[in-house]
Amino acid sequence: MSLTEQLERLAAFEPSPFPVVSLYLNTRAGQHGRDEHDAFVRKEFKARSRTYPANSPERSSLERDLDRISRFLAAELQPSSNAAAIFACSACDLFETQQLGAPFDRHSLYVGDRPHLYPLARIQSQRPRYAALLVDTNAARILVFATGDLVTTREISGVKTRRTSEGGMSQARFQRHVGNFHLHHAKEVVDALERIVRQEGISQVIVAGDEVITPLLREQMPKSLAEKIVDHVRLDTHAPVDDIVRVSLDAMRRLNERTDRDKVDAAVGAYRAGGLGLVGPEETLAALIKGQVDELLISASLRDLKEASPEGAMANDAVLPKQAVAAAAAGESADATPGVVRLADELVAKATQTGARITFIEDPLLLANYGGVAALLRFRV
Repeated sequence: MSLTEQLERLAAFEPSPFPVVSLYLNTRAGQHGRDEHDAFVRKEFKARSRTYPANSPERSSLERDLDRISRFLAAELQPSSNAAAIFACSACDLFETQQLGAPFDRHSLYVGDRPHLYPLARIQSQRPRYAALLVDTNAARILVFATGDLVTTREISGVKTRRTSEGGMSQARFQRHVGNFHLHHAKEVVDALERIVRQEGISQVIVAGDEVITPLLREQMPKSLAEKIVDHVRLDTHAPVDDIVRVSLDAMRRLNERTDRDKVDAAVGAYRAGGLGLVGPEETLAALIKGQVDELLISASLRDLKEASPEGAMANDAVLPKQAVAAAAAGESADATPGVVRLADELVAKATQTGARITFIEDPLLLANYGGVAALLRFRV
């Protein structure tokens, strides 16, 4: 199941009277080469279980969840994964997992009445699906990444050409001959890239090409594809995948720094002008409920979100539903109050349910004056 499909399924989960576990683990080996997540899981589950009476249905459900999660981590965790997200409630017959190549910064456990989706949506925003094209005059590699994982690879081989003429061919004729091979190769690469971008639903492409092939690619590339190029970087066509990930993510971060500011400025400017923009958690949640939001802009740290005020929420018909069970948190999820976590999850769930894009804003100052939340709208009512 893709991450997008899983977010949609979990966003539709109805609040449960039994504790729902949302567990986010960094599964990379620690500094001594040992996995450290198992100790976190057992310690924090034990602490949460003690908050329920012995032999109660809630405690029994949590204990069954711990047992199943432990078995999953022991038998099904892939060595290549750097992170795992697990959602469980045995009383509700819920057990879903997602293993990722991109690590979470910290372990996190949240127990509430429905899945805690803010970290999962954030990793999707920070590590979107994108393509990297590594190309020279002889060969090309097209690699598609999603949430830090390599999901598709395509290799294209061109005709290898010599630098000088042999066999009596004039130099001018030889250069035309070589140029034709290079042009044919560029067309083949562009056709393959365009096909992959369309099939994979990719909106961002990073290109690493030499000084000969790059101008030819630009000439052959249709406008719709050229508009998806976010950066040109330096990489050898045979670069290892780890280097490609590192360089391409640096390029994506630079892009996000530019576009984050542009999007917040657009939302704030439109709000001031009475146009298609909103700021603040209460107003944005109300607009999400009505299906007005085209893109949700939300701070990338729970610490930078402000709890919705009851007065503002009531005025905007954006009252958060009460928790069916008492919330408990550990790790990153404990950085904020239960009310803030509830707000973040409600915003993410409503955006997912209504097809609104979600962008996590990395610079906390950009949304600091607006409670960490803003939106670009489809329409006003």
